[in-house]
Amino acid sequence: MSTSKYDLVVVGAGPYGLSVAAHAAAHGLNLRTFGRSMDSWHAMPSGMFLKSEPWASHLSDPAGLYGLDAYAAARGVRAEHGLPLPVGFFAAYGDWFARQAVPALDERLIGSVAPTAGGFELRTEDGEAVRARTVALAVGVLPFLEIPEPLRALPRRYVTHSGHHGELDGLAGRDVTVVGAGQAALETATLLVERGAAAVRIVARAGRLNWNTLPPPLDRDPWRSLRAPHTGLGCGWRNKLYADTPGVFRRLPAATRERIFDSALGPAGAWWLRDRFAAIGDVRLGQRVTSAKVTGDGRLRLDVAGPDGTTALETDHVIAATGFTPSLDRAGVLSPALRGALRRVGPGGAPEVGGLFESSWPGLFLAGLLTAPSYGPSMRFVFGAEYTAGRLVKGVRRRLRAGAGRGVLGRPRTGGKAPVPA
Repeated sequence: MSTSKYDLVVVGAGPYGLSVAAHAAAHGLNLRTFGRSMDSWHAMPSGMFLKSEPWASHLSDPAGLYGLDAYAAARGVRAEHGLPLPVGFFAAYGDWFARQAVPALDERLIGSVAPTAGGFELRTEDGEAVRARTVALAVGVLPFLEIPEPLRALPRRYVTHSGHHGELDGLAGRDVTVVGAGQAALETATLLVERGAAAVRIVARAGRLNWNTLPPPLDRDPWRSLRAPHTGLGCGWRNKLYADTPGVFRRLPAATRERIFDSALGPAGAWWLRDRFAAIGDVRLGQRVTSAKVTGDGRLRLDVAGPDGTTALETDHVIAATGFTPSLDRAGVLSPALRGALRRVGPGGAPEVGGLFESSWPGLFLAGLLTAPSYGPSMRFVFGAEYTAGRLVKGVRRRLRAGAGRGVLGRPRTGGKAPVPA
């Protein structure tokens, strides 16, 4: 008899967690899902828009009943190719999806996940112990935010990550420096100007800003479609490979995966933002912050190195729009013993993930950004939830069958390559 109360506990209620939970519920698993529905999406500043196309932004349920298009149609909203949707609308869609497809979402956060006999013990933020035979960790991107080393020791009064921000009105009338050259940096800087910041500048290591172009129509002549097919990650055959074949990506040599993960789909601004961004008059490219300190009058002094040497600038606040690093060391919800037992891939220390999204610890499944070094760039986007959810739940069901009465759950694999499902 199992000592675990639930077949599966899903930790996280963003696009990946909700999609996994929807598939698990459809298969009749004894399920519990923890997390605040679409929490990080609700926290984004109003006025932000989805960069991805609406047809590439569905959460996943097995029957395909609860796509973004269904939600938009029910509310009389156009969800069309080439028409950016507000992030707030997408967050509301995720809440609707949760109500339709995810039974009994528990909005408490999970504080810890630890191995125990027959599976795992999880502790909620208010101290309740929950037992599960398997766990799906889908904690989104916020645990993995990256801030440049010279800025890390400064208090949040002076330095924040773009992922920290809800509304930006509190920075009205102030001098703000945004570090980065991707969509988060460019859109944040634009919104700051539009909301009354006294001065806004961009500092970026990149030598130039890259802008996505207006996507071509979905219906094109066959030759143009063949040359640059549409995918959920943008046009082109390389993007099609990333979008359609994450399982093939997983089988590439480790060095090749690392190179692609570091370079594919790099920082770029959305086509619809470019005209608005023209309001930013101070853009410093090919430069990086080398040191930062608080001055006597309560401002920040930044030393910024570039091709012509190092210069100093003063600012009131820095927003680091510098992305996320999927490192196990930042997955603090996992107990130290569990983190230490997991096999890792790549220089960033991401977890090794098998063919059905199972880690090297039997019964612990991973979804979202943590799987991107194994499965490729699509796992950095909502688009990857469709590929992940059904396969992960297939892996859970296989693990539950394999573990029944055999005592294999909660025992790490040892030795060479993990014998995970292919």
